Amino acid sequence: MIPLRDNQKRESVALVTLTLVALNVILYFWDRQGHVFGPSVVFVDLQMRPGEVLASIRGAYQREPNGDVFPVVTLFTSMFLHGGFTHLLGNMIFLLVFGPGIEEAIGPVRYALYYLAWGLAAAFAQIYVYPHSMVPVLGASGAIGGVLGSYFLLFPSNKIQVYFPILVFLSFGISAWVLLGMWFVWQILVPQNGVANWAHAGGFLAGMLTVLVMGGRSAILGGPHSDIEIT
Repeated sequence: MIPLRDNQKRESVALVTLTLVALNVILYFWDRQGHVFGPSVVFVDLQMRPGEVLASIRGAYQREPNGDVFPVVTLFTSMFLHGGFTHLLGNMIFLLVFGPGIEEAIGPVRYALYYLAWGLAAAFAQIYVYPHSMVPVLGASGAIGGVLGSYFLLFPSNKIQVYFPILVFLSFGISAWVLLGMWFVWQILVPQNGVANWAHAGGFLAGMLTVLVMGGRSAILGGPHSDIEIT
């Protein structure tokens, strides 16, 4: 299922979300020197490898004089890189559908900071499960997982228009809590080869935790959310 849009009425333009999308797209094409397809060329050294990050953190903790701290930087850089065009496209679709609602709800500055925090939480979730892996982990999926987790608690009754490409572009509306709940369960129960499922799940849980730490749905939205209209 591919989400198309939600039914939430917007009061402002989602500048941070649009900036994140633009940044991811620009870096994708820069990384491939303008080509749509092909391997990473320019930023291949900025991909996060769990084993390297863990070794770097341990070296810093033990104050090793020749320890390399650069792998820690890849915790941030990797969340703006993508493995292929379909990877980029899928992530940006989810970010454009669910990001604006969260940005408007918590404010653009907090949204930008939490986005980075969710990406970090996702990376550490993957490192925790695969601490010695040297397989590169990259993509905005973990940070976007945080967006989805926040949306799951803030706007569970919103209707999301989705479609099935294999069913002649059949589209229909589905409640956000159903769609996002299925997405989360899929990450846990259906591990996929070459996909950092635990990063996705970790980001989602971090997003949920953020909403709870901020006081929950009623505290963030200031009471029942009434600015909803079906489109």
